[in-house]
Amino acid sequence: MLTTATIGMFIYGAYSVTWAVTDIVRGSQLEMWAEAGAIGLGLLLVLSAAFVRVRLPGGLALAIGAMLGLQALAVHSAAHMGTGLPAQIGLALVAAGLVSLAYFAADDQPPRP
Repeated sequence: MLTTATIGMFIYGAYSVTWAVTDIVRGSQLEMWAEAGAIGLGLLLVLSAAFVRVRLPGGLALAIGAMLGLQALAVHSAAHMGTGLPAQIGLALVAAGLVSLAYFAADDQPPRP
């Protein structure tokens, strides 16, 4: 389960970075600060996914912070692009599921020496 959570966080972060870079290349629909924030928070989530995998203290909290920041930027993006509330609820459920997987899976495994 911990590997699944780690891969999910990595994909979520990589998707955020890819989406922001693609949007910039195509002609930015959002402000540049929002695009830069999505890139920065996506990279932070990719890094924190590795911290979650090795169960570094504070790694899960860092991942939660990055996902909360990405959720806030997703709400901002939805206001500009008109994607609506269902997409935001879906992202929040995915993030909550990844955090739950990582939190409960960390208790199942014995600590590494």
